[in-house]
Amino acid sequence: MNTPPSPPAAERTDGSSVRIGALVPLTRPGWVEAGQHLLAGLELAVGEVNDAGGIVGRPLELVVRDTAADPQRAAAAVDELARLGVAALAGEYHSVVARAAAARADTLGLPFLCSSAVLDALTEQPTEWVARLAPAQSHGWRIYADFLLSAGHSRIAVAAEPSVYWASGARILRDYLAPRGGTVIELDMRALAPTAVCDELVDNHATALLLLVGHPEPAVSIVKSVRSDQRLAEIVIGAPAGQPEFAEWARLLGDDSTAIPFLRYRPERLSPLGARVETALRERLAEAPSFVAFEGYDTVAVLADVLRSRGADRAGIAESWPRVAVEGTRGQIRFSRTPGISVWQWAWTPVQVVDRDPAQPDRFRILHAG
Repeated sequence: MNTPPSPPAAERTDGSSVRIGALVPLTRPGWVEAGQHLLAGLELAVGEVNDAGGIVGRPLELVVRDTAADPQRAAAAVDELARLGVAALAGEYHSVVARAAAARADTLGLPFLCSSAVLDALTEQPTEWVARLAPAQSHGWRIYADFLLSAGHSRIAVAAEPSVYWASGARILRDYLAPRGGTVIELDMRALAPTAVCDELVDNHATALLLLVGHPEPAVSIVKSVRSDQRLAEIVIGAPAGQPEFAEWARLLGDDSTAIPFLRYRPERLSPLGARVETALRERLAEAPSFVAFEGYDTVAVLADVLRSRGADRAGIAESWPRVAVEGTRGQIRFSRTPGISVWQWAWTPVQVVDRDPAQPDRFRILHAG
């Protein structure tokens, strides 16, 4: 591995803190609620590490930077955090932003444990510096496609906005469904108003509509338009990217927030560790924690384990990815080289397709597991 020299600040022996840089979307147009959940998990785990004696007696410190879903802002934050001497990077929710951060971290020789972003091509070339907890998009979205087929859907419309992430998702669905008799009809949301989506669904005889669009808009408006159109009473609306996971979705849509299947990355039953962390996260967030909060917690659990064994040397941290064996909130975490994935990958966290129960919107129903 090509090893750039670590700056002196990255390796201290004076008892000062060991610092981890955290990239989190905390302002619009970032998905703020996801960022808050991610940060809650990161902070909870840091607090527990310090309560247990820190990193060989040194406190663990989180240095947080708001990415606001902006790739350039994220790359600049990576530069700043590297100068500040962080031992490693953690976090980020948005795939396109995480990709920019990963590219910069790779260039600088700064270890980056990506918490939540799923885009398969997180870096253009294979790298030793980046590892990821979240499942790759191709893995999760194929499970979602299996769910659609098993539910009898073969004509599936996708309401899509332009982005590398949405285009990748549409391609995964199309490539997986086509050989199995499925058809993907793409609706360009640059050209269609939410109300016009309804006519397209009727004209194309679609039985399912997937939201490959931003949250809250235009996702919320599309759902309201489709749910109020009597011609579409039987159509299934889906959101593989997970928009309905967060409480804001239910607040904005009320009864219309339910029965919209999405991907969630957690097991049906949490381990004792997972259950304990869930309780602590619920208290911290004052609402049910999403899987993103668990991803934040697990990120710090892994980094703390590596830091205890290898110290704050950046090259040592990156060299440790293949030796990680950490009990996380959602299973045993190990990293491997996975075909088609350019980073060290946990293959795989549990994947579910769930929705909000129409009879009890704050309760989730498990519809399919992969």
